[in-house]
Amino acid sequence: MRLDKFLKVSRLIKRRTLAKEVAVQGRININGKVAKASSTVKVGDELSIRFGQKIVTARVEDLRENVRKEEASKMFTILKEEKLDKVEPEFVDDEE
Repeated sequence: MRLDKFLKVSRLIKRRTLAKEVAVQGRININGKVAKASSTVKVGDELSIRFGQKIVTARVEDLRENVRKEEASKMFTILKEEKLDKVEPEFVDDEE
């Protein structure tokens, strides 16, 4: 199943177009590799998705074309959620 479709059906991301945008920005990894929206997702894959200042890591448990809202959370297991520290930009002093 395509990554963008899985994210929408599982409701990890609400809209498929938004899932595609997030993938284009390089904010999704599958098993440690940067993923495209068209990447294939298989049962057992680990997805890491960066949402703002948070990274959510989930394992794919089930693949279905259509699923009811109540059952969508059974398609994945959240393995961890990491909060990123806000990184201050470095200022470089030019010496003259």
